[in-house]
Amino acid sequence: MKLTKHGHACVRLEKDGSTLIIDPGGLTEESALDGADAVLITHEHFDHLEVKRLAALGPDVPIWTCAAVAKQLEGLSVKVGVIGDGDSFTAAGFEVGVIGRDHAVIAFDVPVVQNVGFLVDGEVFHPGDAFTVPGQPVGTLLTPTSGPWMKTPEMVDYLLEVAPERAYSIHDGLYNDIGLMLVDGILDRRGKAQGGDFRRLKTGESVVLGG
Repeated sequence: MKLTKHGHACVRLEKDGSTLIIDPGGLTEESALDGADAVLITHEHFDHLEVKRLAALGPDVPIWTCAAVAKQLEGLSVKVGVIGDGDSFTAAGFEVGVIGRDHAVIAFDVPVVQNVGFLVDGEVFHPGDAFTVPGQPVGTLLTPTSGPWMKTPEMVDYLLEVAPERAYSIHDGLYNDIGLMLVDGILDRRGKAQGGDFRRLKTGESVVLGG
């Protein structure tokens, strides 16, 4: 499986000629959806969901997401599958498990929205905006590294608890160059401490998993 990082929280997974895109939101470059065979959306916030962009996909590219996002896609020509915690399905030849229910708390006066994480082929876990622990071994964790709902020590605890072989930064589109330098340093230290490949992939950079 080939994993390519796109802007902010979006990744592309490719295998056997099929392409699965996760969270192509408003901070993601337009080209992220090129060649998509299926799309997964973790939750409704603009940096993960851009309805206008998804509307252009048409019915041949199914979208899988939670009920709250599906409601926003009503009336479009896209095909939407509604899923929730504990569900499993096949998207573009990838086996996907759904883990998680809620977005992390941002502030006491900000409503908590639905948020689902996706475990793809038992290998790659994208938690969306939450520190959801999959409850099973995960080879590759896409770990959030910035946001108004998180602190760095929480991210470090998450890496320790999940204990993946590989961890790649997502949700990092809010940082300037100095912030990204801090992320790089933290992931490098944690990778050395935990004996894994922990780092931030640049936009457009790819890694091959299981190769």
